[in-house]
Amino acid sequence: MGGSGKIIGKGTWLDKVAYEILERERRLGRGFEVIRTESGLGASGIPHIGSLADCVRAYGVKLSLEVQGQPAEYIAFSDDMDGLRKVPSGLPESLREYLGHPVSSIPDPYSCHSSYGDHMSYMLRDALDRCGIEYMFYSATESYRRGIFNEQIEKIMLNAARVGEIIKEELGQDKYTEVLPYFPVCSACGKIYSTIAYEYEPQTRKILYRCGGTSIKGYEVEGCGYVGEADYSKGEGKLSWKVEFAARWAALKIGFEAYGKDIADSVKVNDRISDQILNYHHPYHVRYEMFLDRGGRKISKSAGNVFTPQLWLRYGTPQSLLLLMFKRIVGARIVTPDDIPTYMDELDRLEDVYFGRRKVEDEKELFKLKGLYEYCWLLKPPGSLGSHVPYGLLVNLASVAPEDSRVEYVLSRLKKYGYLKNSPTQDLLRKIEAASNWAKDFAKIEAEPMEISRTEKDAVQELIGSIRGAEDEERLQNRIFETARGHGLSPNQFFRLLYMLLIGSTSGPRLGTYIFDIGQERAAETLANRLKEVKITDSKP
Repeated sequence: MGGSGKIIGKGTWLDKVAYEILERERRLGRGFEVIRTESGLGASGIPHIGSLADCVRAYGVKLSLEVQGQPAEYIAFSDDMDGLRKVPSGLPESLREYLGHPVSSIPDPYSCHSSYGDHMSYMLRDALDRCGIEYMFYSATESYRRGIFNEQIEKIMLNAARVGEIIKEELGQDKYTEVLPYFPVCSACGKIYSTIAYEYEPQTRKILYRCGGTSIKGYEVEGCGYVGEADYSKGEGKLSWKVEFAARWAALKIGFEAYGKDIADSVKVNDRISDQILNYHHPYHVRYEMFLDRGGRKISKSAGNVFTPQLWLRYGTPQSLLLLMFKRIVGARIVTPDDIPTYMDELDRLEDVYFGRRKVEDEKELFKLKGLYEYCWLLKPPGSLGSHVPYGLLVNLASVAPEDSRVEYVLSRLKKYGYLKNSPTQDLLRKIEAASNWAKDFAKIEAEPMEISRTEKDAVQELIGSIRGAEDEERLQNRIFETARGHGLSPNQFFRLLYMLLIGSTSGPRLGTYIFDIGQERAAETLANRLKEVKITDSKP
């Protein structure tokens, strides 16, 4: 990693990115005392997992810059001046009358925030707060009103002809060779994307426009025909996305911003605008792939397949969510709530590595995994190992626990199984709460694909009958050993298989005791159903 192959920072991709940012800044000679990372907060729809990923990764780079001795800040910028292009799936149809209006001027359909845009920004900020992300918040609407971008807007307007040529060269679009890259808010109808800016008056800082309507990504925004002027210094409009990133980078002195492939063309244009028009070297970029739903579609704020951070945090811990974001940045990934148990257990395995319980021979891999664990805790990891209980076990216990005493029941069983020797930690209590929510909402965990041998299948089928007929847990425990040996399987191997089928982990509590706790019929049915799902191979186990 890096030029000499040495380990940089904590050994993760975040550290490599931070190193490259620092090397670039040294070459540019800007001499920033503080390097700022940034991500946008989309405010036009319900924030999803991908929206949070932008923020978390930008914050992770900020942390890594600090690890390498560089003071840094993270800016979360809400795009709440954007217009509403369509009514997102699941939101009231009454919003249709506000299509084309800035989301910061649309009433909150839930009546709990000052505007639609404020509500959506709050949802993402809530997720950031719950994950422990520290940020400087900027609202686009307030930034334009406060004149933060005045200098950049003026340069862009004075060089509008060249800006239009750059856009044409990069994207093949003629539009901005004919109109200004600025959207005034129509003072008559309140829409933003319906306006066409055609002239700039430098002396008055006014932009002349007509509300004539336009088409954006196939969506027709009707205009009202009004002809007027907008004072950009008072926030009476916003820059086009073709130039707005550049204005933000220059005004806020941004040194890093990642982007998804869906806006790669806009970033390319903005890089040139920043470099050539605003005389500000564009920030260092990393391109990431999208999170996809199970059908392979990009998770979207408006497509009706929204998987929110709040949903993840109902069933998983903040650290498991941060693991999803920090584990890697390249490669599109299918992400659904079914992944939460996997990440919960993976975090425990990372903790085992961090505290030396699990050995990793390769030094660089060990360093990287320890670093990844620290970033999942935002560089404030716990001082000792926590209670590692397979998530599937917690879900199964919660599903059979009395509804009015779930936590007490689960804790009593964990003590009985030897998982809990002292008072429960807050971390364990949060895991139990999350698993209880899963048990209430989903009943079972979506099982990981498995391959087993025909011999293993026959052994499990025989054991199912023994489970149903067992008189007590001790006899059942002995019967598991007998069944394994009767089919030529080692007991350890058979127990690992049963744990995987029952709780999705290779280890767990004493099986005879556990099966009687959750109920013999329930355990037998679980095994029978799992046998229908696994792939049978003819090879010997």
